[in-house]
Amino acid sequence: MKPCGRQDVLDISIDGADEVDNQLNCIKGGGACQFQEKIVASCAKDFIIIADYRKDSENLGQKWKRGVPIEVLPVAYRPVKLKIEAMLGGVAKLRMAEYKAGPIVTDNGNFVLDWLFEEHADWVEVNTAIKLIPGVVETGLFLNLAKVAYFGNADGTVKVRKAPGVQNCC
Repeated sequence: MKPCGRQDVLDISIDGADEVDNQLNCIKGGGACQFQEKIVASCAKDFIIIADYRKDSENLGQKWKRGVPIEVLPVAYRPVKLKIEAMLGGVAKLRMAEYKAGPIVTDNGNFVLDWLFEEHADWVEVNTAIKLIPGVVETGLFLNLAKVAYFGNADGTVKVRKAPGVQNCC
């Protein structure tokens, strides 16, 4: 893959999601790789989500109860946590490793806060507010990126949802 610039783009990016709402906004980062995945998705002409029916929801937070992953610089995790909680409510928890001592460390050497949020309507506004906090690297909110989502159902059928305004894609 070449860096995404004026002439270098990916034709397609296919990935999973932790939750997808009815506008194809996604929460991603349950695997703590949202920063790198967002770079790839943003460089693609078409970003496609493939997930099972348990990830399909009307609104973000309806099914995914582990919060929005937020990658933060290690030195800033505490001030970022406090700022998010003061600005947006909810609780931002440092993600801890299960089989080793200490927090999860991303491939970029950063920590992950999982923000357990209350209901929010304007995800673009929430995402912008979080990203403006010094020390935040990236959020797990993938907004206005996916063009289509394919949901595999338990009976073997597939449900297809296109983003608003998308006519022909994938």
